[in-house]
Amino acid sequence: MDIKFTKLQGAGNDYIAIDGRNFDHDWGQLSLEMSKPAFGVGSDGIVVVKNSDIAQIRMLVFNPDGTEAEMSGNGIRLFSKFVIDNNLAIPKDNSLKIETGGGVRTLWPRILDNKMISAKVAMGKAEFEPKNIPVKMNRNCFDIDILDRKLSLTCLSVGNPHAVTIIEDNVDNFPLVEIGSIIENHEIFPNRINFEVVNILDRKNIRSRIFERGAGETLSSGTGSTASATASKFHNLVDHNVDVHLDGGILNISWDEDEEIYLSGPAVEVFTGIWKTND
Repeated sequence: MDIKFTKLQGAGNDYIAIDGRNFDHDWGQLSLEMSKPAFGVGSDGIVVVKNSDIAQIRMLVFNPDGTEAEMSGNGIRLFSKFVIDNNLAIPKDNSLKIETGGGVRTLWPRILDNKMISAKVAMGKAEFEPKNIPVKMNRNCFDIDILDRKLSLTCLSVGNPHAVTIIEDNVDNFPLVEIGSIIENHEIFPNRINFEVVNILDRKNIRSRIFERGAGETLSSGTGSTASATASKFHNLVDHNVDVHLDGGILNISWDEDEEIYLSGPAVEVFTGIWKTND
């Protein structure tokens, strides 16, 4: 079977987009195979287009390890570029409503020469109730000892679960892979968890490194940036508009008067191709 795909990236977070409206597949296995850097296309996962009964279009997200994710902030922008540029869904009133595993999200694309170049995404409101994140604790902020380090975690959900630690030492010197892999799979997180380590630069800028559940360390993450900025705001360390500085670029997070979160960033097509399966 030949599967057409497009590889896209946003601030260094790359996804493979596939139009799966007219056929089904073992998407988790496909993501496992295609995401491998040396033996596949190489990516932080795949996004699959499906029809929706409650929105204009539906997005499925699969991690490089084959597991399905509820939501991806960068993935939804790249997904939207794919569907808009290929006329799979047409924005109405300059917005696109997308069904995800984390609920229906609204996206406002920026179009140039009939191609989407960036977008602003309504990420919903952050969830801090432990049972809804979920985390097996009676509070969302607590200390934890990992590899002889005491970390202060702020846990929240922004459509998927995150644990954020804000530190004074330079995040570039933090052993993210070693600690992130332990936190991701810690028993207090029943659905596993994404992990971010953050420096506060000033009230309008933060620096974040991200360890994604099912993917490992990535150059950027939309929900990871959202969680990093929201945890910083939860502790009153930043204002209502924050640039998140990542290894792959800068994403912007803002809030309205109702605490709805908005993520803004680029979306770029890298290349297209055909993946041959043994079906």
